[in-house]
Amino acid sequence: MRLELITIGDELLLGYTIDTNAAFLARELAAVGVSLVRRATVGDSAGDIEAAVRDALDRTGAVITTGGLGPTSDDMTRQSIAAVFARELVPDESRWETLRALWKERGRGEIPVTNRSQVMIPRGAHVLENRHGTAPGIVLEDDDGRWCAMLPGVPREMRGMVGDALLPYVIRKLGDTHHVVRSRTLRTTSIAESKLAEVLGPLAGGMDGVSLAYLPGQDGVDLRVTVRDVGAADAERLLSEAMTALRDRVGRYAYGEDRDDLAATVLDLCKGSGLHVAVAESCTGGLLGARLTAIPGSSAVVNGGVIAYSNAVKTDMLGVPTELIERHGAVSEQVAVAMASGARARVGSAIGVGITGVAGPDGGTAEKPVGLVWIAVDVDGTVQARGPRFIGDRTEIRYRATQAALDMMRRLLADRAAAATAGVQGTAVA
Repeated sequence: MRLELITIGDELLLGYTIDTNAAFLARELAAVGVSLVRRATVGDSAGDIEAAVRDALDRTGAVITTGGLGPTSDDMTRQSIAAVFARELVPDESRWETLRALWKERGRGEIPVTNRSQVMIPRGAHVLENRHGTAPGIVLEDDDGRWCAMLPGVPREMRGMVGDALLPYVIRKLGDTHHVVRSRTLRTTSIAESKLAEVLGPLAGGMDGVSLAYLPGQDGVDLRVTVRDVGAADAERLLSEAMTALRDRVGRYAYGEDRDDLAATVLDLCKGSGLHVAVAESCTGGLLGARLTAIPGSSAVVNGGVIAYSNAVKTDMLGVPTELIERHGAVSEQVAVAMASGARARVGSAIGVGITGVAGPDGGTAEKPVGLVWIAVDVDGTVQARGPRFIGDRTEIRYRATQAALDMMRRLLADRAAAATAGVQGTAVA
């Protein structure tokens, strides 16, 4: 099935509201085998809505809209699409009485008359029940089998209705040709997109029956593999084989799948080793600590940290020698190492992380340009330090620095765990 999606609302066009509905619907529809071939956004104009839906129906014969089903004067979806199908709007009195009773039950008193527009249903329409709000969904279909499903724009309501009512309707439309579109994602970090393609070699363009997309972002480069128009079992098999092949190629650059978070991965490694973490942050201003403590259960691992923005805090609270700062500068490998070791000692943790850099937009020099960040990780006295230069604005540089710090921790902890396992095995063999 080929389908078009139209999201409706001036707030979407003006940029005040991010269109999360479209992304959600695209994922849900793909999972049941629907090929979303076009997405469009229009404002709250009856003429624009009618034109967009009419054009989409002419192309694919199947359209889903979100938004514009509320009770106010700018909600024009219902009447606009009814006009496309040449249907008149008629009141559903039983639904109106149910809505009135619901308002009173919730202590809101008498329902405003403006809400009556929400029970005006195009003649011959199929109503999609909304258990999450007051605006029902509506499906209109013509004699040629062309159809349009209208959903509310409120994300909570829309998402609930997709599972409750829309997907069952779409699956019935699909009939016996129920093929799927499925994707999985391998998450990588600390490697550029072009280098990653080089590492992948013959897999860089995808595999038989599996397409490959590169999705660069602040976390790194996600590798998205997708299969289309196959049965569910075949889709899972093809994706599993593709993910295994990609992992074998990218090795240590991969840290997780789908929505895995690197901070959560690091915390799991710490828990597995019984280690605690302390952070000392200058240019990142507590962002690393925030990312770690955003993960549920992080209190079992994170002991605390210091935002050592000034040199005085670096020396007084972390024990960084003044002469070290004077000789090498606050942004240096030596100071980052001293910050990591100081955090580990002062807070009382097996792991200490130190970050110091130039996040910009000013403050850089020819020797130490904007984007230079020194990161040090001290695990029980074993120290590793790096001084990468990140691109982007201040926010991006700070975030990328924390991602690099987390990846350094991940690799050191993984090496430590592997060494411990090898030692146990060696002892057992001996």
